[in-house]
Amino acid sequence: MSPPYDHTKVDRSAYGAKRPVRGSVIALLDVVFQDRGLQLIETKSRALKKDEIHELMVTDEETGPGGGADRVRPLAFFEVEDSGLVVVGDTVYLDGRPLGVLAGFDETHMPNHMNIVVKAPSLDPVEMAVGSKLEFKPG
Repeated sequence: MSPPYDHTKVDRSAYGAKRPVRGSVIALLDVVFQDRGLQLIETKSRALKKDEIHELMVTDEETGPGGGADRVRPLAFFEVEDSGLVVVGDTVYLDGRPLGVLAGFDETHMPNHMNIVVKAPSLDPVEMAVGSKLEFKPG
């Protein structure tokens, strides 16, 4: 499906005030890819609905909407508890600690779940547990 409009003409300033989106980790993952081949969609925002389950992953590569990522560490699946809008550039917190900045979205597994990709400083293991809390806040 082609994009409904030219996403390059929409920057972060197009998005006004919004509430944080919150969720809880429901399953942990333990794998690192050096050649994952993620293709991020061009869209800079996604609505996350209450009770949806999505995959959280980090990359240490510079990427964004329409880009890609090969070096990726999938961290966990999480369940959305407080729905809302997440936007590229939002800061992602794990148990109150900054994890990184939202880089984009990969829809490889849709409609089952979306891959939510966060730019982090490294692919080092991240301390988390089932029940850990995630929060997406404006950057």
